[in-house]
Amino acid sequence: MMNERLSLSELQLVIKDSLYMALPDMYWVIAEISEVKENYNGHCYLELIEKHPDDVNIRARARAVIWSNRYRFLKAFFENSTGETLKEGMKIMVRVRIEYHEIYGLSLVINDIDPAFTIGDMAIKRQQIIRRLEEEGVISMNRELEIPLVPQRIAIISSGSAAGYTDFINHLKSNNSGYVFYTALFDTPVQGKETEAGVIKSLEKIAGHLDKFDLAVIIRGGGSQTDLSWFDSYAIAYYITQFPIPVLTGIGHDKDLSVTDIVANISLKTPTAVADFLIEKMSEADNLITELGEAISDRVKTLLEVTNRRIDITMLRLAPVTRIMISDFRELLSSLVIEMTSTGKNFLSKANSIPENQKHRIISGSQSLVMKKETLLRHKKELLGTVARNNLATIQSRVTGYDNTLKILDPENVLKRGYTITSIKGKIIKNGKSLKKGDVIDTKFSDGTVSSRVVKEA
Repeated sequence: MMNERLSLSELQLVIKDSLYMALPDMYWVIAEISEVKENYNGHCYLELIEKHPDDVNIRARARAVIWSNRYRFLKAFFENSTGETLKEGMKIMVRVRIEYHEIYGLSLVINDIDPAFTIGDMAIKRQQIIRRLEEEGVISMNRELEIPLVPQRIAIISSGSAAGYTDFINHLKSNNSGYVFYTALFDTPVQGKETEAGVIKSLEKIAGHLDKFDLAVIIRGGGSQTDLSWFDSYAIAYYITQFPIPVLTGIGHDKDLSVTDIVANISLKTPTAVADFLIEKMSEADNLITELGEAISDRVKTLLEVTNRRIDITMLRLAPVTRIMISDFRELLSSLVIEMTSTGKNFLSKANSIPENQKHRIISGSQSLVMKKETLLRHKKELLGTVARNNLATIQSRVTGYDNTLKILDPENVLKRGYTITSIKGKIIKNGKSLKKGDVIDTKFSDGTVSSRVVKEA
């Protein structure tokens, strides 16, 4: 048998028969999809692999096919059960029949698929990402950032052609309160294999212009949950936890939260819900400003009332002080008048006696000194007159100043300026606490006096 010569096709038939005889049944196989293609005729071709525990190196590889008549049923069944399409990187458990073709070699014909296994594997991967973020102590870092009081400058990570982006913008612009938002779109793929790299690239661009934005939002259109797993990305989630401004999400999934939603500062169901949240924050800021304005107005009114009361009290306290000052000025003025009168008489007495003394001295002197003494006498007389006039002018100026001061402080003039003097039984009232209910008080004005009765004690 070992020396028997076979053609290649004959050998292929031997291999085929041997496989069918050794493996006649169907088998449930666990594998990861490394490549998937839908043929124009409706067939689905896959490449299945098994990785080593390091999750990098490949341990096994095989081609697989789902024929069109079976694929139509399995595709709908799988997507309805998992909310996902078959895609690269997904782990699946499929029921296969081994097939060997003389030209195409070994392949696996898929007859059935277990969506529960894929759901469980996706959930396990998701939980592993969440647990890793928790162990690193970063899962809540972005949630700890405070939303700005006026979130008006918005960086948007979305596809510019997505309906969710259009809904978000229209909702912001058409708010009933007329709030203005400044938005900048960072056009990003939000489904498919490019999602992770695109979102991170957009976040990096925003990070380069942080002074221009209050927060960032990640939004995509609603619809099915088919692409939710694209946001179960450790790389996206970790970048968001390190992002220096709040990140809001409106990815459009009503049932589950992606890992991206979990690490975001605020997670909302839809893009329009994100817009409603921003409008509500603006409304809260508006109400706060209104409340602060009212509080400031009330405070100013209170301060004005207190100040006015203090002014009134101060005026009442100044009245007796003014009267005392007027009395003191009068006494001082009387003393000065007496002093000036006495001084003036002394100056006049001396001025009158000096010429007479000089005359006696000249007569008793020698004849030769007569002319000299007369000249000296004239000079002294002129000097005395000048000094006396200057002193009298100075004294007169002081008297005039005191007289003007007295006129200003005269109670009659004070009353004419609008002030009043209140007394009881001829005694001036210095404070309101000395009055009792029922007392009759006299209030003096510049043109007369009126009497009144106290109806309320101070």
